[in-house]
Amino acid sequence: MKKQVKVKPNSKQQKIEEAPDGSLTVHLKSPPVDGKANEELIKLLAEKFDVPKSKISIKTGLSSKNKLVEIATDS
Repeated sequence: MKKQVKVKPNSKQQKIEEAPDGSLTVHLKSPPVDGKANEELIKLLAEKFDVPKSKISIKTGLSSKNKLVEIATDS
């Protein structure tokens, strides 16, 4: 499954908001430095979708606020 994700780093609290179109807005505490925000994003998505972190990959937008994330599911 692929998801469009908009990342908001340096937020006061972590949260994931799902839009009606299925895209996600993810608020991260980490700053966008040295991949810290991407690591936190993968950890949060793994918890939300109940999959191991290894099943989640950022396909596009590694250094952008708008990312395309692929979540490998067994179904």
